[in-house]
Amino acid sequence: MTALTVNGMKRESASPPTTKLLDVLRGEFGLTGSRFGCGEEQCGACLVLVDGAPVQSCGREIGTLGGRAVTTIEGLQDHPIIAALIAEQAGQCGYCLSGMAVAAAALLARNPAPTRAEIVAALDPQLCRCGAHPRILRAVERAANGMPR
Repeated sequence: MTALTVNGMKRESASPPTTKLLDVLRGEFGLTGSRFGCGEEQCGACLVLVDGAPVQSCGREIGTLGGRAVTTIEGLQDHPIIAALIAEQAGQCGYCLSGMAVAAAALLARNPAPTRAEIVAALDPQLCRCGAHPRILRAVERAANGMPR
């Protein structure tokens, strides 16, 4: 058993310690907002926060996370980035959006007033192929304007 905190709730995983975090989140805990994209830690669709830091959940083994705090897109529902993404109509296909939102939340936690260049750099590892990227960037700027400083 691996004990961890997921979206503020104490959880225990019965999965073998080598099971990927993404599989535990989706299959065992029913948190399907994080997506399986490439499975190679390259696209960012599976991004979650572990102790506040962005982590590709498709490559992280659950056994390495005992006692850690994991935040998924479901745990960010009250974060300003969610309202900003909706206001900017930033989702097109939506596949990358949970990873983008998690990356943006991590950026805004470190820097509540990022420049456009800092936003671009923070989201650069996230793969988006549908063309919504300009709206996503505007959404992060909008969320930053609503963040306490």
